[in-house]
Amino acid sequence: MTSVALTIAGSDSGGGAGIQADLKTFQELGTFGTSALTAVTAQNTLGVHAVQPIETDIVIAQIEAVLNDFTVGAAKTGMLFSAEIIEAVAHTLGRYERMPLVIDPVMIAKGGAALLQQSAIVALKEHLVPSAALLTPNIPEAEVLTGMTIVSMKDMEKAGERLLRMGAGAVLLKGGHRTDTPDAEDLFLSSAGDCFLMKSKRIDTKDTHGTGCTFAAAITAELAKGAPMHDAVVTAKHFIHAAIVDGLSIGNGHGPTNHAALRKRGPVERKDVELIGKY
Repeated sequence: MTSVALTIAGSDSGGGAGIQADLKTFQELGTFGTSALTAVTAQNTLGVHAVQPIETDIVIAQIEAVLNDFTVGAAKTGMLFSAEIIEAVAHTLGRYERMPLVIDPVMIAKGGAALLQQSAIVALKEHLVPSAALLTPNIPEAEVLTGMTIVSMKDMEKAGERLLRMGAGAVLLKGGHRTDTPDAEDLFLSSAGDCFLMKSKRIDTKDTHGTGCTFAAAITAELAKGAPMHDAVVTAKHFIHAAIVDGLSIGNGHGPTNHAALRKRGPVERKDVELIGKY
């Protein structure tokens, strides 16, 4: 049976992030992608030039159209923009049979443009985070959600535990913004007690547009196929690492990653990512 995943996010006209990145990732990982658009952005590798949110009733109608017809194995949220859209998404999903929900708390674009209104942060914490099977913030996003400064692994641990207390089933705290280590270190914590670290070599590139969207979408695709959370996260780490390493070198700013990289590589190179359990 074909697995189906749903992305609820904004559109990136440059194709590197948002709905476009999610659907490419779903396809690469053998999952049929469906979508509900929350906003349209005029965007390229140089930045976000305009944002137009979608009317809330249309966002709701899109989600209903998908869930009334397809058996969706997992869903993810990306750019939600406003408190009204966040509350509508949470309420609408709550009326359907529960599925794994991956929340990528998109707040700021690579070029610095705000993609989440300040008033929406409270709504995100109150209405969506408690429904998350997995929350996938980077360090700046985790700092906003927790109100703490994160500069070390010890800080990441504290922030992850604080996010778990907000109700998320698990947290994947991405450590790419840290400057005290030569590696990219992502910390996974779950309410069930699972804890592990994923380490990979930091890649010297400016082409990282859409990495957060793609990482979360890869996890969602694997969950939609029935993979356990641990396995889904590890597979997704290999997927995004390959996408960054084998970059496309297109655009004049922060270019997109290569969503086809892992497939073109063939078997996963497990040596690319070091797993440290219960470190």
